[in-house]
Amino acid sequence: MLGALRRSYPGIDFTVKVIKTQGDADQASPLSRMGGRGVFVRQIEEALLQGEIDLAMHSLKDLPTRLPEGLALGAVAEREDPRDALVSRWEKVLAELPGGSRVGTSSARRAAQLLAYRPDLQIVDVRGNLPTRLGKAETTAYDGIVVAVAGLKRLGLLQRVAEYLPFQVMLPAPGQGALAVEVRQGDRLAGSLAEVPSHPPTASATMAERSFLDALGGGCRVPVAAYGVIDEGQLWLRGLVASSDGRQMHRGELRGPAELAEQIGRDLSQRLLGRGFLN
Repeated sequence: MLGALRRSYPGIDFTVKVIKTQGDADQASPLSRMGGRGVFVRQIEEALLQGEIDLAMHSLKDLPTRLPEGLALGAVAEREDPRDALVSRWEKVLAELPGGSRVGTSSARRAAQLLAYRPDLQIVDVRGNLPTRLGKAETTAYDGIVVAVAGLKRLGLLQRVAEYLPFQVMLPAPGQGALAVEVRQGDRLAGSLAEVPSHPPTASATMAERSFLDALGGGCRVPVAAYGVIDEGQLWLRGLVASSDGRQMHRGELRGPAELAEQIGRDLSQRLLGRGFLN
């Protein structure tokens, strides 16, 4: 994304400011007790509002569906592989892990789907950046961990994948695999810059996913998953909401014109809410 900006605007000196968020700094507390997905973006958004930075880049899945007053979603870049993957010291696929295996994840969404597929698994919390989690996966504390394929790909670590988990087993988080640019409302220059990496099909698909999540009122405390695909102007949205133990799970899907992405997300949420919302 930064490379695209520099190529498009060679006369502008772009510098990167790394901001450590609460979610990065506190790697001991469960995410559900820290306030959900916002823990990975709050300090960055404060810097943006205060003018310390002009563009904020996030993993879209970490960005709350409702942004603080004064901020806007400037662009969504083309999505990488949205799947989750199993990294296992046994080098076995999920179905072949020994009974009672300990699988690491800090995601309620992943935990619920893992338990729905393999109720015998022990879900163990695992925190830290991706290299840290991969290191933990090599210890006897875990028999495997589940991580996003996009992160592995960006770090050149796809060789660590034991299995790419199919959507029937593990539907991704809304926005997973996509990077987003957040800007200040009314900042025309930043808004123009943000358009450089924009990818309209990804933006529409993830808009439906985020609309689905927003209408459910979900977050890290509620297992929610969604994935949208755009093909020839048509959107196919799949969604899921589950109990934390994976024993109850509602799935659904809707299709419609891509320009109605936000409405399709809301409609699918209402369809699942009509079956009984699960806590």
